[in-house]
Amino acid sequence: MDALRVCLYVFAGVTLGTWLVSVLTREYSWVDRIWSIVPVAYVGIFAGAAGFADTRLDVMFALVALWGARLTFNFARKGGYAPGGEDYRWAVLRERMAPWQFQLFNFFFISLYQNVILLLITLPALTALEHPGGFGAADVVVAVVFAAFLVGETVADQQQWQFHREKHAGRASTRFLQAGLFRYSRHPNFFFEQAQWWAVAAFGVVAGGLQWTVAGAVLLTLLFVGSTRFTESITKSRYPEYADYQRRTSAVVPWPARG
Repeated sequence: MDALRVCLYVFAGVTLGTWLVSVLTREYSWVDRIWSIVPVAYVGIFAGAAGFADTRLDVMFALVALWGARLTFNFARKGGYAPGGEDYRWAVLRERMAPWQFQLFNFFFISLYQNVILLLITLPALTALEHPGGFGAADVVVAVVFAAFLVGETVADQQQWQFHREKHAGRASTRFLQAGLFRYSRHPNFFFEQAQWWAVAAFGVVAGGLQWTVAGAVLLTLLFVGSTRFTESITKSRYPEYADYQRRTSAVVPWPARG
């Protein structure tokens, strides 16, 4: 059985499973709980199909595994795997939608569409599998860039984690994080998350030129655009001073603050 077909079977099982569990538990963040795990499995399947003998695929698998381990740790320490650890935005949407509308949204967007993206972002590994070759200077550059983005997201998440701990303890001087990397971007962790998957797409380009498998990175970016706008609309409704932060600070791409 070819690697893509195996991945499609995994995709079908995970999509159906996350949807069924969300309906049974009435918690709608099950895709979040597998977000950092399933892409590692997909890339592992492609690397395994080459017998773990293709250096480019092995490096891609190792880097994505590091991405997954870091993201899983960060999600776990925030209580994402605990009962009731649902994304707060879904509760907001349930208030705005009729029950049947939210259930359609749950199936088609939360479960199906997001799982489609989780598969698509890993398909540059399919391109690498179909175009085996040596691990050259361009691969080294992409690997180093991926590692830099991984460090950036680690720092951003740690700064956010520390801020919320201080806020919970009543020691924070502001109501939302504006220091560190968040001085240059309102969502630096979002930037580095997307950038890592653009680096994965770059591995595919290095292997076989510009291919349709770059679509995953494109769709992930579009997903983050919509998610960021929705998240910020909620934040702005809670904290009116957030509007000034929006005026001064780049939305996603780190950039010097405006006066």
